[in-house]
Amino acid sequence: MNARRFAGTPARPAAVVTVLALVLLALGAPLTGGAKAAEGPTAKVSRAEAGTGGTVTVTGARWRPRALLTLLICGQNMISGTNSCANGDGRAVTVGADGTFTKKLPVSEPPKPCPCVIHIATATGEAAAADVTFKVAGHPVAPLPKERSGGERLSVLSARLDGSSGLLTWFGAPPSRRLVVTVGNLGSTPARDPVFEVGTSHGVFAPSWEEQRWRGTLKPGKKTQVKLDVELSAGAHGDYLVSLRYGDKLLVEQPWTVGRPWGVTLFWVLLCVVVAATVFRIGMAVVDKVRPRTSRAAPPTPPSSPSSGPASSGSTASGPAAANGAHPALPWFTPDTAPEAPPPHQISAPSEEIRSTPKGTT
Repeated sequence: MNARRFAGTPARPAAVVTVLALVLLALGAPLTGGAKAAEGPTAKVSRAEAGTGGTVTVTGARWRPRALLTLLICGQNMISGTNSCANGDGRAVTVGADGTFTKKLPVSEPPKPCPCVIHIATATGEAAAADVTFKVAGHPVAPLPKERSGGERLSVLSARLDGSSGLLTWFGAPPSRRLVVTVGNLGSTPARDPVFEVGTSHGVFAPSWEEQRWRGTLKPGKKTQVKLDVELSAGAHGDYLVSLRYGDKLLVEQPWTVGRPWGVTLFWVLLCVVVAATVFRIGMAVVDKVRPRTSRAAPPTPPSSPSSGPASSGSTASGPAAANGAHPALPWFTPDTAPEAPPPHQISAPSEEIRSTPKGTT
């Protein structure tokens, strides 16, 4: 009897260990799921209700450090996208290095009735969002619209960008294209007036989305061509990526290379040249106005011709050089190499002999 008991006892610890392992696994599963759920970004408000004109403080934690966030008050729980939000009164905030932020948000009435939420989402980088329930005092409340069956399932069969840049784009006008996609409905219900989101991104930045509604009904198993306008900001250039999504599904991505607006560069170069030339002319005019005036030198007197004879050399009206007894400088001689003037007595002696000769003598 004892031998049978001893033989059966080793099985009990194994069973106990198995039971304990199953219990720990059962307890660890929800704990692990809760930890994963708590890893996402969170947000809360200082008060759950406020009237128009007041402010509410929004705080958040576990956000990506240095991320740029947008804060909006939206109606209808934001089921219609940003069209149901008070976009004009939104605010932006930068997350701190520890992943937290604090921002005061003015309370304003959204274009859609409540139930309302405060929507916090990243504007750049990896997409992340959080909604906080909020009540705008005095704002009408209406039941949420009934959701459609959701049986439609849209997919893109082909896509292209139509259009070209004109002369105005070369001078910095906003470049624009038309995204032409062939959409097919692979679901079981028709898609009536679907709302697409067109996004444009440049470099490492996250796409900026814009909602565009296509008017029409796409029946199950059918396909149609959808044209959506895409426009960038003024002066944009470089490599861009145009994205299209429906709901949470990304349908297609199309690259777009935008040329540099060289007309703007040419304009600034010409402007710099004109301004520099104008400043130079103004400066020269000022210098010419303020510089001291100097007296102009008298023009040199021409030399006497050889045909004048000795009588002309004795005349007293031979110009400024003859008045002071100096020989006039010849134009083909420099002052250093000009011939020296003869002594005064050699010039005046013949005239004295002529005066002393009596009349009638030969």
